[in-house]
Formats: sequence, structure tokens, C-alpha cells
Amino acid sequence: MKPFVSLLLLLVLSVIYVGPVAAQRPNIILIIADDMGWDATSVYGHPTARTPGLQRLANEGIRFDRAFVTTSSCSPSRSSIITGRYPHNTGAEQLHWPLPAGQTTFVELLQEAGYWTAAAGKWHLGDEIRDRFDVIKEGKPSAGKQSGQSPNDTMPGGGDSSGAEEWVDLLRERPVDQPFFLWLASFDPHRPYAPNAIADPYRPQDVFVPPYLPDTPEVRADLALYYDEVTRLDMYVGRVLDELERQDIAENTLVLFISDNGMPFPRAKTSVYDSGIRTPFIARWPRRIRPGSVSAALVSTVDLAPTFTEIAGLTRPPAFQGSSLTPLLYGGSQPVRNFVFAEKNWHDFDDRVRAVRSDRYKYIRNDYLDITNSPPADALRSPTFADMRRLRDEGALTEAQRAIFLLPRPREELYDLWEDPEEVHNLAGDAFYLSVLERLRGELDRWQRQTGDIMPAQRTPDEFDRETGVKLPNQKLPRTPPKP
Repeated sequence: MKPFVSLLLLLVLSVIYVGPVAAQRPNIILIIADDMGWDATSVYGHPTARTPGLQRLANEGIRFDRAFVTTSSCSPSRSSIITGRYPHNTGAEQLHWPLPAGQTTFVELLQEAGYWTAAAGKWHLGDEIRDRFDVIKEGKPSAGKQSGQSPNDTMPGGGDSSGAEEWVDLLRERPVDQPFFLWLASFDPHRPYAPNAIADPYRPQDVFVPPYLPDTPEVRADLALYYDEVTRLDMYVGRVLDELERQDIAENTLVLFISDNGMPFPRAKTSVYDSGIRTPFIARWPRRIRPGSVSAALVSTVDLAPTFTEIAGLTRPPAFQGSSLTPLLYGGSQPVRNFVFAEKNWHDFDDRVRAVRSDRYKYIRNDYLDITNSPPADALRSPTFADMRRLRDEGALTEAQRAIFLLPRPREELYDLWEDPEEVHNLAGDAFYLSVLERLRGELDRWQRQTGDIMPAQRTPDEFDRETGVKLPNQKLPRTPPKP
């Protein structure tokens, strides 16, 4: 009997020390902010930002300091995340184009493997892939989001977070006998803004004004309202973490927080500068991630699909174009990639831009030189842009602030992110950096060839006026990719 007893003891010990990690698939929660820059949080060193939920997530998990989206545009970014493919490979690279049914997403792979899959909040992916989720609670913009007026009174100070209030409800409705994946998407901090979104609003002196925006009372007041919505979103993140603890499932749940693109201000959202494509990227998984970890590795949101399928024990499909981040989540220091790539396609306005970023340098290629680097229409209608227009007409903008009005644009841009993190000084014409320029130009060319990134046969017209953000009359735009 002794061999049998020894074998039985070995099996028991394997369940205690190995089994829960190896045999029990983790729950996965992806939380997506809408138009939130990486730096408006205490996690990334902002001295006045009030983001205790995200701070808790970082303290108990890992913070990635060089994380990037593949495009700074809402729906194309989400389509890229869910498919693990670059926007021009998803069939949904332009704003509002629905993700085609033929695309493989990581969600149905989890679903087929026994996961309960659910989404709540902002959808913005079209109708063709709704069947990948068992439950969808699609949020609607609140009255404040639709009109810019003060929203209802469901929050302290007034207002709701447009779908985030259903996140905890979704957790409570989950089947208790299945692992689950939740896609939790907020409308915060998307424009328009209204006062009193939170009980203790930010003051103009609390904000940081980047050098590409003028430091005026109007800009500071606009940024303060943006910060209000970041803090409101943070409250819902905290509620999700509390509910996981209440249900005693936090230990085996990976929670990852990102944004779909940068803040909705000029030279941020829709740009391929770091202000547009750099994202907060914070993950907690008590069983596997060491608390208080920090990673300086380059990561991209195209890496999420292979990461989620790997930690669920699934085979990676060939459609995925990213790299799994599990070695970094588990404490490794070896980089999983040497470059991140980003693109800009139509978003309210005609455009086509490509970029490659290394640890230190950023190379940008502008394909259309006859247009300005316009911010999206919602940013054009903002108090910030109105003030920038006024200062432009008065000749009072700095060179960095005038860049969004520059015509023609340079064909190439090169920035040293270590010396110039705000990407103000274009080094593309500096002979000293010629070897860097040629190396990154070659990397971008190689990526475009490998991913089949081809110049479109025709350009998509603007939907709005580039100065005022007013919708152009009788403008008919393609809402799906043209037929080949």
C-alpha cells in the first residue's frame, strides 16, 4: 500500500501547489477607457491626479511604461485589440467601419474553450461579431455626453459613466461554474464634457499643460473637465476590484486596464505621437504577477489577443500578428519586441500616416502632404482649439503649438524620445541622425510589406470642416471597406 499512499500524497500536493494555477483557467477582465492619455493618473507620476483605483491595480500588479495602441482612433483601435491584428488588416481601419464577420477574435476562442464571454459599456465594433459574446450590455452616451449639458444624478455631483455602471452587475450575473472573460468599456473621458461630473472637481491649477498646447485659462479649464472624467472612470475600476474581492475570485482573475487612444485634444487623439498612441497599461493577477512590478519593455495592444489565449492554455491562431506578453507578466525582463508600429487612417478627416517607434526613436511617414495634422472633430469644437485658433491668428503660438496648422506637412519626421519626449524637434533633416532615419525607415518598409499595407486607390473625403468641426452638408461617406 505504501506506493499507492505515496502516489496519492503526490497527487494531493500537486493539486495544492500546482493544480490551481495549471488546471484552473484564469478569469480575464479587459477594461478600456475612451480617449484617455497615459499620463493623467497618479500611477504614471501625475502629482494631483486622483486615481486610487488604478493606483491600487498598479500597486498589486504591474505597470508598463512603454505601451502603445496600434492607432489613435476609437473603433479601429478596438478592432485591432480584439483581433490581434493591425488596423489595415482588420477590414475596419476607418472610424465607424464595423469589424467583418470573417475576422477571428480572441473572444470566440475563449468562448469555444468554455469561457463565459460578456461585454458592457461602449461597443463600437459593429453588428457582425456580436455572437462572440454570450451577453452584451451596450451602454449609451448619457445626456451630458450627447448635449454637453450636466447629466443625470446617478453619480455624486451628477452624471453617469455611460455603461460603466453595469460592470459590477455583469460580474454578479456570471455563471459560477465557468471561467469568464469581460470586455468592460467606458465612454469616459470622451468629449463632450460638463461641469460637476464628480463631487470634487479639479481646479485649473491642478492640471499639467503639455508644451504643444497653450497654457491659457481656457485650456486649463478644458483639461480640468477631462481630469474629472478620468477620476470618475477610476471609481468604477475600484468597484470592479472590490467586487472581485467580495466574490473571492480576485486571486485567479487577470485584470488589465488600457485606453483605446490618447486624450481628445489637439496633437493627441488621432495622432501617432506618443500623446496619441501611448496608453496606460496596468495589469493585476495575484497568482502570477508580482505586486508593484514595473516594466519598461515595448508592448502593443496588438499583443493582447495572443496573451489572453496563451494564459487560457489555447493554441494561437495564425491570424494573430502580435507577441504574447506572458513572459513579461510573469516577471521576465527579456523584451518581446524591438519596435511598435502605429497607423492613422480616416477619422473624421482624410489622412494616412505610419509610424515605427523603438525604445528611443520615433519615425513618422506622412503620405498626404496637402492636409494639416487636424485633430478630430470633437477636439476642433473644444475650448482648447478655439483658443489655439485665436492665438494662431494673433501670431502668439509657439512652434510646437503651430504644428497642427502646418501646411504642407513634412514627408518624414524623426524624434529622439529620450531628449525630446514631447516630439517637438523634428530631426529628419539632421545629417547626424541619418543612420537612425535609414534604419527606422527600413523597419517601417519591412512591416508594411509583411502586413500588406497598401496605399488605397482613392481617398476618403472629410466629414467635417477642418477649422470649426462643423459637419459638412450632403457628405456621403463609405461606412464599409470598398469591394475589391
